[in-house]
Amino acid sequence: MHPDPERVVVRPFKPATEPRDFNSTDRTRANHIVDRVLALDAATVSILLADVLENFRGRHRNLLEIFESRAEEMRPVFLAHPSFTQEQRRLVGAYFVHEYSFEAAALFNPSIVTHPDQSGAPPGGRRFVLSLRAVGEGHISSLTFRSGVVSADGNVIVDLPARLACIPRLRTPLTPDSDRCEVSFTAEEDISERVIFPVLPSQSNGIEDARFVEFDEAGRKTYYATYTAYTGRNIRSELLETRDFVTFRMSSMSGSATHNKGMALFPRRIAGKYAMIARQDNESLYLVYSDDLYDWSGGEVILKPQLPWEFVQIGNCGSPIELDEGWLLLTHGVGPVRRYSIGAVLLDKANPIKVLARSCEPLVHPEAPDRKGYVPNVVYTCGAMRFNDRIILPYAVSDTFCTFATMKIAALLESLQSC
Repeated sequence: MHPDPERVVVRPFKPATEPRDFNSTDRTRANHIVDRVLALDAATVSILLADVLENFRGRHRNLLEIFESRAEEMRPVFLAHPSFTQEQRRLVGAYFVHEYSFEAAALFNPSIVTHPDQSGAPPGGRRFVLSLRAVGEGHISSLTFRSGVVSADGNVIVDLPARLACIPRLRTPLTPDSDRCEVSFTAEEDISERVIFPVLPSQSNGIEDARFVEFDEAGRKTYYATYTAYTGRNIRSELLETRDFVTFRMSSMSGSATHNKGMALFPRRIAGKYAMIARQDNESLYLVYSDDLYDWSGGEVILKPQLPWEFVQIGNCGSPIELDEGWLLLTHGVGPVRRYSIGAVLLDKANPIKVLARSCEPLVHPEAPDRKGYVPNVVYTCGAMRFNDRIILPYAVSDTFCTFATMKIAALLESLQSC
């Protein structure tokens, strides 16, 4: 799966001098644009709007609705002007949006979970949802999706993405201090069309490396994803939740364990508590328990860099996978010349603080032909999936494109050692 610069979304365009407070009476650049549109006669407005629609025909769903929605968001600016005709409002809305090629630079760091809708799955197979980190102009990261199937014999087929793409509708009002929001798409939008672009102030420069897990709470399935929110200067861990991949809630998390990257939630409670793999010291893995899904502090080190291919740091590569033998945790290690490799550890099922075995050699590492890309010498994943006797592992190469590996669980466990 390679990045496609032809896939674009429509985003709000904010002139550089646009004020935070649209109720200001200052003659800002935004007001100047509105003034110029209002100075046009009705015939010219109709011609210009028709030209915009023709120019962007087939590139987006419901462009007029997008223009109307953006005009509504700009209503505080409109308060300084007389009433608008519908065509004037739509044309003004068109001046305050722009196209953004959200995966022009990279499409990487995938995470895979079972699809909530298994209708149409092949006999003995399974449908899945794949999340990916997309990067466009300005190194802004967003969250996008693919669907696919694993056949009974373990073959992986990823569905071709839709040509169109869109960002969700905001279901909750935002303020400069908002730390939680809910967004949604529509059923007519294919899952590959859905792009969750930064919404909260904490995410202004990116939603990075979502680690999805199908969480079981007394038989009720919820999909959670821990991810890194990035402002361009600061990071924090946040939590995304959905049951259908149509409506999503994004929330901040608090506590000392949330101030670094790479948190991964266990797929169920352990001894009545939520459990998380985290990395508070930039180089080791910790096990953290909490009674509150949104508050994580403390923790105990379970794994430190030990082997040459992980001397710089060790981190998790997604949520632990439950096996009969214990919790399988995929890891990444960073070695010489910041070369990233993927390994694994086996944790005790009842008490995951105990490390039963680990990879002495990487399972996956960068090969010479695939070392070039957005970030060279990296292989990375944000989550694998168990399917019968196999592990389905999507992973990224050089932070640029994604591919898959499949592993027999028995062979994988046999490769782990008490080293």
